[in-house]
Amino acid sequence: MTAATSIDAMAADFLTALRSGNRHDASCLVLDAVNSGRVPVRDVYLNVFRTSQQEVGRLWSVGELSVAEEHYCTAATQLIMSQLYPHIFAVARRGRTLVATSVARELHELPIRMVADFFEMAGWDTYYLGASTPASDVVRTVLDQKADVVAVSATMANHVAGVKDVVDALRAASDSKIMVGGWPFSQDPDLWQRVGADGCAENAQDAVELAERWMT
Repeated sequence: MTAATSIDAMAADFLTALRSGNRHDASCLVLDAVNSGRVPVRDVYLNVFRTSQQEVGRLWSVGELSVAEEHYCTAATQLIMSQLYPHIFAVARRGRTLVATSVARELHELPIRMVADFFEMAGWDTYYLGASTPASDVVRTVLDQKADVVAVSATMANHVAGVKDVVDALRAASDSKIMVGGWPFSQDPDLWQRVGADGCAENAQDAVELAERWMT
């Protein structure tokens, strides 16, 4: 079995456990793989958590998962992510700061939380604001934290205007670099430019790599 096949099988088993309501098995699957050294935390995030959440979203959109089931899968994934924090935070700090947030009325916070965790694994200090944060509060936090980079997420097309509001507010008050991401930006490769951001990232690893280029 190749490494790719192994991680794909792990992602499938993880989603099966969640859909069965068996959070304990899903947690054990991930923790055993990471603690044994078989699978790096980054691979779990990108190829298990991210992949399974994309499938959860697809199943919900076609009516194969209820809202309650989608919420359960997401909440369970967030809990299991937190169980990996001893690995994530055990990295020397590098003196760089990220503020990560979803825009106002955007309730899907797991993708931007994954971005913040990847920056932590890269040695950045992160200030994670979570879901539905007003633009004025984002700006205040960025200034207070003296953030080098701000990551702004939206998963719904009708929240793109909110992303532009945040970007415009930041431009008026800060010189921090701004990256955006989320489903609308994956569908339109030029959208990040139209909202005025400095760049766009497809996933958490890409976000870190983009920020590192900005800092060199």
